[in-house]
Amino acid sequence: MTEPIVQEARTAMSWTKTYTGAEALRINKWLAEEGVCSRREADALILKGLVKVDDETAVAGQKIMAGQTLTMAGKAGRQLDNQISLIFHKPVGIVSGTPEEGEIPAVRLITRDSLSGKARAIPGRYNKLAPLGRLDKDSRGLLIMSEDGVLAKAVIGPESELDKEYIVKVRGDVTPEKLAKLRHGLELDGRQLKPAIVEQLKAQELKFVLREGRNRQIRRMCQLVDLRVVDLMRTRIGPLELAGLPEGKWRPIGGRERAALLKAEAPRERKPRPEGDRSDRDRPDRERPARAERRDGPPRGDRPTRGDRQGGPRTGKPGGKPGGKFGGKPERSERSDGKPDNTVSPMKGEKFKRTKLGPRKRTPIK
Repeated sequence: MTEPIVQEARTAMSWTKTYTGAEALRINKWLAEEGVCSRREADALILKGLVKVDDETAVAGQKIMAGQTLTMAGKAGRQLDNQISLIFHKPVGIVSGTPEEGEIPAVRLITRDSLSGKARAIPGRYNKLAPLGRLDKDSRGLLIMSEDGVLAKAVIGPESELDKEYIVKVRGDVTPEKLAKLRHGLELDGRQLKPAIVEQLKAQELKFVLREGRNRQIRRMCQLVDLRVVDLMRTRIGPLELAGLPEGKWRPIGGRERAALLKAEAPRERKPRPEGDRSDRDRPDRERPARAERRDGPPRGDRPTRGDRQGGPRTGKPGGKPGGKFGGKPERSERSDGKPDNTVSPMKGEKFKRTKLGPRKRTPIK
């Protein structure tokens, strides 16, 4: 089958692409799927009138149809290209997120003086840099900061599969049993932790590779096996490594590094389930136990049919508990006119028979 031809062009002036999807799709969602920008960024560009569909200015919430061509103005492309993403070697004592009183946020240290190497632009005072994966105040190492919504989704989105590597120094006896628990077998906040890679590098130095990020996760994991963390450094996030970046310094993330992060985060194809691993629902009917074999009681052929049960008075359920006070429905006697006698007090589930009363006599007020 021939793949559909997709027209795409990226120039200094504009970005153009023809949509070939089978169903109509919101413009912001399509741009996010294409890795052009996040949905929020797309909405902002649309509100500014920088996005057109077939030479007509797009509006918020608009969908694009198959065969339609979307064009982003050169100003929109420059705005996205000017988004800053960087690596910062965070020292101990610096907070990665919003600071409390007396604390120093990492973003305040991103200056011209702390730049390692060269950068196309220096973040201004009112930049929109946000940490992509927090690193607590007592830890140090690799911290990604970015204004790029697409990159943020790849690194810290709910579907992100990027692993993170840490070098951890501990106090306490490191035993094979403790390592086994750290790798798999612990839970935090009532939830089981994902399997982790934990290697012993030295007597009291460990390497952790995690695919999740709970609050102070490594410190709490070590505490559960009677180990105390004295130093924690993050050295890698996905394909991005801290390498030789000095502590307290930062450098920009290049285009190839950004592409590598997005590629590493791309969803993996699901492998087909092996034939031997099939649930009961997937098994053919001949392998399933017959319905009659899973039920107690006589086979359906020995039970009275509906027509056989309608002839005489009901004296209880066939094959079940006898009628009476403690089993089944109460027996009902027949009146001379053929209707059931309801003089017996009703049991649970039955209705009382209403008695028509005459008009109440009212006493005149004197």
